[in-house]
Amino acid sequence: METKVIFMPQGVCSRCIEVCGENGVLTRVNFMGGCHGNLQGIAKLVQGMRYEDVVQRLQGIECGNKPTSCPDQLARAVQELMRKEGK
Repeated sequence: METKVIFMPQGVCSRCIEVCGENGVLTRVNFMGGCHGNLQGIAKLVQGMRYEDVVQRLQGIECGNKPTSCPDQLARAVQELMRKEGK
C-alpha cells in the first residue's frame, strides 16, 4: 500500500512537498510553489528511486547563500516518509 507524507519545507520558495512511496521506492513527488520547471524535473528524476538513494544524492544541497534548498527539503520529506513506513 502506498504511503503519503505532506511536508512543509523551511527556508525555501516551495510551500509544500507531497511525497508518496511504496516498499522503499518513491512513486510520486509534487511540489507546490517554487521554481515550477526545475521542481517538476527533480520530481520526475527521483520517481522510481529508492528512498536511501534520493536522500544520499540530495541531502545537504544549498541554494545560493541559504543553508538548504528545495532538493535538500525533498530529502527531508523522504526521510519523514521512511520513518512513517518504518524503514
